[in-house]
Amino acid sequence: QQKFETGCVVNKPWYCTGITEAHPPPRPPHSTQHISMLALRRVAAARLGALGAHGACATARAFTMAPQRAARCPGVPLGWRSLSDKAASAAGVAQAAAASTASTAASGFSYAVFAKAYPATNNLIIATLKTGAADLVAQCVIEKKSLGEVDWQRNLVFCLFGACYLGAFQYWYQVNIFKRIFTGVERFTTQPWVKKLTDLPGLANLAGQTVLDVGVLTFVYLPTFYVFKAAVFSDSWDVTEWAHTGTTKYWQNWNKDVYDVIRVWAPADIICFSVPLYLRLPVRHIVSFVWTAYLSFVRGSK
Repeated sequence: QQKFETGCVVNKPWYCTGITEAHPPPRPPHSTQHISMLALRRVAAARLGALGAHGACATARAFTMAPQRAARCPGVPLGWRSLSDKAASAAGVAQAAAASTASTAASGFSYAVFAKAYPATNNLIIATLKTGAADLVAQCVIEKKSLGEVDWQRNLVFCLFGACYLGAFQYWYQVNIFKRIFTGVERFTTQPWVKKLTDLPGLANLAGQTVLDVGVLTFVYLPTFYVFKAAVFSDSWDVTEWAHTGTTKYWQNWNKDVYDVIRVWAPADIICFSVPLYLRLPVRHIVSFVWTAYLSFVRGSK
């Protein structure tokens, strides 16, 4: 009992607080000298689990059987290191989770937590609201319309387009697909800006993502927008008619639209593809709001 309570080890009295070689502890019965390491580990595991991270090192020392070097707890042997580390790690995770839960409960809804936990849903909501709001800005501010004069059919074009293309498809290819095509994207985006400027493979991936995205905007985004617009304004339910009308408008406006895409989105992509992945599309939506308002103004009306 004294051996467990004080942490004294037979023939190793210098591990015991207040006991010196000149005054060793009473020698226990012979049977206690043959307590197996397995039994000691079970007792130590119970102690470690009860004390958590704070008492992990102290408890591990109390059950030390031989003076060996340990990385995190001086005086804890290598055989015990994994046990104490695991207990400390588990306790730390539990404490962090409890603190996070308590913080969220105390402060209410946290957008940052929601954006990290549900990035796809977050992007879908932002894209839908953003495109609808940008169209209203174009109609009410730029075109000077009152709310009674707003073309809600035109606004529906942008809401649907924002949800389907910008909210769903854009997230899928700019996050999921780009991570597969351009390896090291997550590593590059989480670095400080100073390190990003010297990361040549990361900069090459950044350039590749920018070129690919401008190509998608030119050959997928623009024709999709015109087809959505044709579908909403059409009196017919013939999908082929929507496609024909939309692609015709796309080719008619090709030169001006492609020029605008390159001069706006090439520099914007460099910023968007440099921030952490969970912020990639929210940051993009800031530029996209202005772009959508412009597109609504020049291409939104029937």
